[in-house]
Amino acid sequence: MEDTQLADLFEPADRARWLGLVDNVLKGADFEKRLVSRTSDGLRIEPLYPRAEPTAQPFREPGPWRVSQRVDHPEIAAANAQAMTDLEGGADALALVFAGSAAARGYGLTAGSVADLDAVLKGVMLPLISLRLDAGARGLEVAGLVKGLAAHRGEDLSSYNLDLGIDPVGTLAATGSLGAVWSEIAPRLAATVSDLEAAGFTGRAFVADGRPYHEAGAGEAAELAAVLATAVTYLRGLEAAGHDLATARDRISVLVAADADEFVTVAKFRALRRLWARIEQACGLEPKPLRLHAETAWRMMTRRDPFVNILRTGMAAASAGMGGADTVTVLPYTQALGLPDAFARRVARNSQIVLLEESHLARVSDPAAGAGGFETLTAQLAEAAWEAFQAIEAEGGIVASLSVGKLQRRIEATREARAKAVATRREPLTGASEFPNLAEKPVTVLDVKPVTAGPSSNFGSGSAVACDALPSIRLAEPFEALRDASDAYLAKTGRRPAVFLANLGSVSAFNARATFAANAFAAGGIEAVSNDGFTDPAALAGAFKESGAALACICSTDKIYADHAVPAAEALNQAGAGTIYLAGKPTDLLDPLKAAGVHAFLHAGCDLVALLNGALRAAMRPSPKN
Repeated sequence: MEDTQLADLFEPADRARWLGLVDNVLKGADFEKRLVSRTSDGLRIEPLYPRAEPTAQPFREPGPWRVSQRVDHPEIAAANAQAMTDLEGGADALALVFAGSAAARGYGLTAGSVADLDAVLKGVMLPLISLRLDAGARGLEVAGLVKGLAAHRGEDLSSYNLDLGIDPVGTLAATGSLGAVWSEIAPRLAATVSDLEAAGFTGRAFVADGRPYHEAGAGEAAELAAVLATAVTYLRGLEAAGHDLATARDRISVLVAADADEFVTVAKFRALRRLWARIEQACGLEPKPLRLHAETAWRMMTRRDPFVNILRTGMAAASAGMGGADTVTVLPYTQALGLPDAFARRVARNSQIVLLEESHLARVSDPAAGAGGFETLTAQLAEAAWEAFQAIEAEGGIVASLSVGKLQRRIEATREARAKAVATRREPLTGASEFPNLAEKPVTVLDVKPVTAGPSSNFGSGSAVACDALPSIRLAEPFEALRDASDAYLAKTGRRPAVFLANLGSVSAFNARATFAANAFAAGGIEAVSNDGFTDPAALAGAFKESGAALACICSTDKIYADHAVPAAEALNQAGAGTIYLAGKPTDLLDPLKAAGVHAFLHAGCDLVALLNGALRAAMRPSPKN
């Protein structure tokens, strides 16, 4: 027999044949609803893509991305210890986060002089690492400290790989105010760059920071549009002051949030590089690699079951690196609970080292190139972001758009839609809305008090630009508030609010919905009291009374509900159940069940936050009947 390739033994695969097989599995279900998802910007994500031609685009310089670590301890000696430990442990970049910056989360460096900054960086050989500053409204002041530090150490400022992080637009978006009108601020920024260049500065003075928009709930296209509009604003300011455009673009870097959605995050970083190249071409410049920073997203962090944050930030870091980030900063997994300790910082650092040194994710430049899904989403996202950028420009630029609230209103609409998706668990949050752990053990953070915010904006003085500040949110906050109330009740009474699972029939009949209900109630801090199931309403009522719970949730199949749900609800009502729920929503029984005392229906797609709010109040206020 002649040798035959294995693939030749099978019928060639194509999309039409695949769709036919899918139709057989769906059995009439809607393909769009079952298999096509959408991003927050409405972009389609298909279940399957063909191979695509790689699209040439500027990528980062060859080699691995830099492992960046936040230095944010208010005490100077402790901050220096953080920096040295991180560098000795494998980091090759530092992000100095100063008090008063939105990213400091109530902590941050308190260094206010060259001597202080020198002490923070004692033993750090600055020419060997990458340094990014995050000072918020103190951006110009801290930039001056770095210039003074180089002079104090007798080092050439050009030897530093610097990102000064000056970002008045980001400060305006995050705080709602600046110290002067933009026509006064822009010349001052340009003069600062001239002064730095005279001292040998060759790094990036400004950063177009996407975090304020991402934390406010913006979709990926809106975040990219805001970043582009900010960078263009800085370009215009430098050009108006006489700076050469080719040099001006080298003074700008970009920082965007990296989320746990691998598909969207990789596409976002790739799209940003493509969009920036388009800006450069519009300016008559030959595109060159953009300095692109990533920080794992604040809004995805949870205070509950924080170890899951390690998984989220690990996926985000990998996605940012594969998407083309030059530096990646991972938020420690306890960041939402306080100032992270040495262990949490080590985990953040090592997660990147594993990705680089063991998984070798940086060995291939642009690993998503040619993958149909990534190429398609990158192109769609770039197009949507460019359209959103043009909308901001039509409003007079990002400062004008923020000043009249137009950008905020667009982001607000996306934020509200996302909040609804979180509340209904269409966007699940592991450890918070999905698979909550009521027995979780507390984690440790440093015993450091938050520090007073730094001084007001030093970008100018006089008539200030003002706008509605963008909120900084975490998606898990509604569920965390419920869990906090449950914890307070536990501390006061010695037991958690409880719900009795009124299981009907055999285990095989009620198990699926009972498990669903137990997890749903646990997301609000309500403990489920389960059993082996009942067929007799009287026995069910007796077990409910013995449980001591104020709530009951009937769990079984629709078939069993048809004959037994109404009698069960009536028995529970007579037994003193203050509030009764039913897992599922049998449409033909809604009115009889409500008449029997069923308060609400627990099912996929219900507003779980609203339901749990009511359940928690009822559970903490037992019925006098019980």
